[in-house]
Amino acid sequence: MTTDTTGTAARDDEPRPGGPADSPFVRACRRLPVPHTPVWFMRQAGRSLPEYREIRANVAMLESCRRPDLVTEITLQPVRRHGVDAAILFSDIVVPVAAAGVDLDIVPGTGPVVAEPVRTAADIERIRLIDRDDVDFVDEAVRMLVKELGDTPLIGFAGAPFTLASYLVEGGPSRTHAKTKALMYGEPELWHTLAGRLAEVTLAFLRVQIEAGVSAVQLFDSWAGALSEADYRRFVLPHSTKVLAGLVDAGVPRIHFGVGTAELLGAMGEAGADVVGVDWRTPLDVATRRIGPERAVQGNLDPTLLLAPWPAVETEVRRILEQGRAAPGHVFNLGHGVLPETDPEVLTRVVALVHELSGRPVERG
Repeated sequence: MTTDTTGTAARDDEPRPGGPADSPFVRACRRLPVPHTPVWFMRQAGRSLPEYREIRANVAMLESCRRPDLVTEITLQPVRRHGVDAAILFSDIVVPVAAAGVDLDIVPGTGPVVAEPVRTAADIERIRLIDRDDVDFVDEAVRMLVKELGDTPLIGFAGAPFTLASYLVEGGPSRTHAKTKALMYGEPELWHTLAGRLAEVTLAFLRVQIEAGVSAVQLFDSWAGALSEADYRRFVLPHSTKVLAGLVDAGVPRIHFGVGTAELLGAMGEAGADVVGVDWRTPLDVATRRIGPERAVQGNLDPTLLLAPWPAVETEVRRILEQGRAAPGHVFNLGHGVLPETDPEVLTRVVALVHELSGRPVERG
């Protein structure tokens, strides 16, 4: 059984013809033939767009994530402007943990800041499980977007347990993740309790998005690259697997992405992803050998390249498309998020170039 793009159950094993489920993006995620390599950009919803800065003026980040009207408009902006092959829900990875009762705020220029860092079993107990009613604003926004987007697929997302745990333990962003690692190594049982609780919260949050109609989901493990492969397998893999395996019956592609994860790519694929996101440090053909032939890849233009003269950008786009041919499916993206100072016109040109260079006839069965 699969779930179609309206969130209703369908009893076929293949995507239905037409609509978001048959879009180039979803087909590439499923390693099916595509008319062109699909492209979208992490953090495309906002940051570099003047229309985003205008609509977000005087609206705090968490408040904007909780207003379906704003979420809908911001999510649609890059689709209108750039012609990308997929939209990604405008939100933040801490939205579900805030809904679970964690007192936090997203501070401009800093990021998520937790009022009382999580360090004890009692702290973990205060993180409650969530259901649809706790994030009904997300459910409403997704349903609004599905109607507006038509055949363009919508990607839902959530933060992975390790990255969420790091924010909660550190109290905010960290370069070293020292307190997080101290908890992992010093109190492994407590660590697994925390990560397990966050896996349940994350899984519930993604299921709300899927039931509302997203066509794919992405699990962001932004800080996983701070770990060795051995530590990743011991402390992180079981919990990311719990999330991704919990979506097997949902019928939508699952993307798994982290930064600085060259040595972790194989393990991240093992967690249950259909697509593994690759940052700019690892060539896609090398990444494909590490990940294996059962998964598509996503990536991986260095976001800073978009600030360079156009000939340099074009050269890199061509290289990435060529290396992406080694994969059984390729979704063109950046190796991390769009930088705020990026010229939006360059993003539009990249989309057009990817479509032009990768266009090919496709026979559909």
